[in-house]
Amino acid sequence: MFLLSKLFWVFAQPLSIAFLLATLAAALAFVGWRRLSGLSACLAALVLFITLFTTTGVVALQVLEARFERQAKDPAEVSCMIILGGAFDNEINTARGGMELNQSADRFVEALRLARNYPEARILISGGDGSISGTFEGEAQTAERFFSAFGISPERLIKENTSRTTYENSLNTAELLKAQGLENCLLITSAFHMPRSVGLFAKASITVKPWPVDYRTSGVVGPGLDFTQPALNAQITTTAAREWMSLTAYYLTGRIGSFFPR
Repeated sequence: MFLLSKLFWVFAQPLSIAFLLATLAAALAFVGWRRLSGLSACLAALVLFITLFTTTGVVALQVLEARFERQAKDPAEVSCMIILGGAFDNEINTARGGMELNQSADRFVEALRLARNYPEARILISGGDGSISGTFEGEAQTAERFFSAFGISPERLIKENTSRTTYENSLNTAELLKAQGLENCLLITSAFHMPRSVGLFAKASITVKPWPVDYRTSGVVGPGLDFTQPALNAQITTTAAREWMSLTAYYLTGRIGSFFPR
């Protein structure tokens, strides 16, 4: 299932769909099916236009980010926090032995801030190597270097270094929390990723307090055209499409109890 989902996403993301439609158009033109070729080319152009030059992706991502409200104040106390992986560049870190962060870096920046403010809190990092090859070091392994560099004792860390997907995050984390006797932890992950994450943890009978970070949108953008940042629009649309597809797949397979968890 893991490999199938990875391969599916290679072809299901918006730019891949546009490429496949354009390739189909060329093939149909080659065999003389001009009308079908023209239709396929128009569909490819439409997908590209929506992806690059509209706010469709931003609006779709905003809906996800708004599902769980960001807290104005820190909790009175924090006994534990769960950080979902996806913030480190595992391939680069494996090759260079560093701790390079990607666009989801806020997950660990916020966790570090909370760890310093709540020195008794335990920190559970859930994330292994999510690549198809499985040859890179896991997120939790890199996280130990990250927290140690800022003076956080390794003894406070609980490392779950085998999960490759959010679904595996929830299952493996549930076992560790029970073994450690921890409950009602903060769940730290990207805001757009929070609905699916909360749904999975609820399904695994884990009570968590959502702590969304890593916002990618302002939250106030409406539907319309945007010719100023096509590359960013493509990136945001891809992120939104993947998350909505994942929610749909997880709901249809029974991994979450509702399509849009609250």
